[in-house]
Amino acid sequence: MALKTPAEYIESLKKLNLNVFMFGKKVENVVEDPIIRRSLNAVSMTYALAQDPNYEEIMTATSHLTGNRINRFTHIHQSAEDLVRKSKMGRLLGSLTGCCFQRCVGMDALNALSIITYDIDEAHGTDYHRRFLGYLEYVQEKDLVCDGAMTDPKGDRSLPPHRQSDPDMFLRVVEERSDGIVVRGAKAHQTGAVNSHEIIVMPTIALKEEDRNYAISVAMPSDSDGIIYIMGRQSCDTRKLEKGQIDRGNITFGGHEALVVFDDLFIPRERIFMFREHEFAGRLVEIFASYHRQSYACKVGVGDVLIGAAQTITEYNGTERASHVKDKIIEMNQLNETLYCGCIACASEGRAEPSGTYYVDPLLANVHKQNVTRFPYEIARLAQDIAGGLMVTCPSEDDLNSPEAGKWVKKYLKGIKDVPTEHRIRALRPIENITLGSAAVGYLTESMHGAGSPQAQRIMISRLADMKEKKRNAMRLAGITEEVADR
Repeated sequence: MALKTPAEYIESLKKLNLNVFMFGKKVENVVEDPIIRRSLNAVSMTYALAQDPNYEEIMTATSHLTGNRINRFTHIHQSAEDLVRKSKMGRLLGSLTGCCFQRCVGMDALNALSIITYDIDEAHGTDYHRRFLGYLEYVQEKDLVCDGAMTDPKGDRSLPPHRQSDPDMFLRVVEERSDGIVVRGAKAHQTGAVNSHEIIVMPTIALKEEDRNYAISVAMPSDSDGIIYIMGRQSCDTRKLEKGQIDRGNITFGGHEALVVFDDLFIPRERIFMFREHEFAGRLVEIFASYHRQSYACKVGVGDVLIGAAQTITEYNGTERASHVKDKIIEMNQLNETLYCGCIACASEGRAEPSGTYYVDPLLANVHKQNVTRFPYEIARLAQDIAGGLMVTCPSEDDLNSPEAGKWVKKYLKGIKDVPTEHRIRALRPIENITLGSAAVGYLTESMHGAGSPQAQRIMISRLADMKEKKRNAMRLAGITEEVADR
């Protein structure tokens, strides 16, 4: 079974025994929970489109291990074209779901590990790459969703892991056995965690010798004993519990995040891909981050939805011919397509690593993600400008359908004469959802902090920009022949 159907995916989740808490209570039926289910629907789209011949080239790939057709989310990039198709896949899914579809982090973790396990083995003669390839074949054959778990709670940000008042603020090894290790800690902000079959853990920062017990990368089934999920809140999340649909803004799809706790969890040796090789932790973080910064093609897809909603509401309001409104729509498209240029560029400039895996151009990936920390906020501002105040003052679906109040809502909140008031309200709700509601987690805050906060990209841009070459060219053209030592 190299390609699961959506129904098979959902059935596979029903077999998991996850320990999930939300609103202070244990969730007994994760698959059918009305809040979680919307995020499961989004992941299901990654399976549905892989079954569609129209999207086969984008959504599937040929495994370099087995030659089988596999879901692209489990694929190890074998060419720059693979990286380009990854970007196209992200935009496609973002435009069809209007939210985070949750499989990118796991995909990026797999590709980062395919590089770093090879490099560690070359340096130390270890056996990580063989282990990883065996694990990868299992993931590909079963078409599994992997949660890439990198972000530790961190505690006091001014202190390294070994100096924290609570040593569990970063995931660490607490016991070594002949057949494996025991880990303790947590990973925060885990997108789609309870929709996953596997959890892949990685270090979150560069580490020194004294922090070697934190330099670990392992994988485990998501329902392993000792894993606890505590669901995060999203703005307007309880609208998913209401009987109506309109006020959700997205009637089918959504996302979720969770705090994932690892309470003395045993990891067998075959599932260990880094163990105390602290000198490789920073390199793993950089590789993963570059891949994940490219993955923000998904924001272009969600931007497509937001721009579409903004254009629709201008037409329902009768303002689509106003020059200033048309100019704002143009600006939204210009910003959105600029983002797409960035992810396509870093993919097109990808190169092969010694392991054979193709790696994005890290400078361009960081430039792209720096733009992602800014442009969606401007697109959202323009969408709110176009939408008007009714986006946040609109009565509920219950009021719209009320025998008493409904006639007044329909009368006074109508736009142009040929469009029902309900359609106008429906067009406004996606703008509210993406810019202020539950989808704003993925479109705005995730754009700011996902794959590293803005300063992380600026640090990498500073490191990767070839300033010596830039100076050399400028000096040559200016007729300066004497080199000045770097200061």
